[in-house]
Amino acid sequence: VHPLARAQTPALPETARILAGFAPGGTVDVTARRVADKLRDVIAKSVVVENRTGAGGQIALSGLKTSPADGLTLLVTPMSMLGIYPHTYRRLPYDPVADFQPVSQAVRFDFGFGVGPMVPATVRTLTDFVAWCKANAKDANFGSPAAGSVPHFVGELFGRSAGLDLKHVPYRGTQPAIADMMGGQVASVSGPVGEFLQHLSSGRARLLATSGSARNRFAPSVPTYAEQGFADIVFDEWFGFFMPAKVPAEALNRAVAAIRTALTSPDVVDALGLMGLEARPSTPAELAALLKKDSERWAPLIKAIGF
Repeated sequence: VHPLARAQTPALPETARILAGFAPGGTVDVTARRVADKLRDVIAKSVVVENRTGAGGQIALSGLKTSPADGLTLLVTPMSMLGIYPHTYRRLPYDPVADFQPVSQAVRFDFGFGVGPMVPATVRTLTDFVAWCKANAKDANFGSPAAGSVPHFVGELFGRSAGLDLKHVPYRGTQPAIADMMGGQVASVSGPVGEFLQHLSSGRARLLATSGSARNRFAPSVPTYAEQGFADIVFDEWFGFFMPAKVPAEALNRAVAAIRTALTSPDVVDALGLMGLEARPSTPAELAALLKKDSERWAPLIKAIGF
């Protein structure tokens, strides 16, 4: 290579960041870390994951909003924070459309409904759980990763459909909720299927249902809500990568290409599969359209729930 040509190659920035609004060890965190590994030496020399937990993911989004639009800060977030929160919060510290640039979808997944040691081992189906709740009303509760998230609403819709007063307990991520469930502090948890998988072999966590239109390929022995008589509870969700608004096109395109390469790498696909996540990269336009469609689907449901 001619020395002048080498000199004209711009040096990679030292550090880029991926913000994650939920606790380490959960599906958002794992997605961020797997992709970060592949973005090193591509968009920057090092790529660090920052877990900014709290306010159901809003703190991380606020952090992205105030970050420089230089292509060196990304965020991975569930759809809920951008597609559902505008319908559930009077005021948000961000505008889900104006403040962010969609980059790429990351993964899709179904939700699971699990129970722990507070619920007897004889409870094997949703019908069993409903009967147990009616007999133990003071313990009829469920945890979710955040108030106003899709898993929260799936739990609420299940409780309503079953005629239960199923009390909601919000957490800072699904892993803390499952830890309390396995410790006997909360009866059940509604969260991404993959958050339960690592805990099933212990026997202290049992999955009673999944939320897809068909059985989940990562938990094929678990019947769906629909199979168990709850025909309207058919939901999935996605995580997406976003950047601050007004990021230069060159930086955006570099991130889109790097994330696509990461999410199609066999080792990343396999690692995400262990967490019940299907890797699914997209274009920025596809992600923007998906967010709009899901936001419009949830608006009337949230109104009906009255949250």
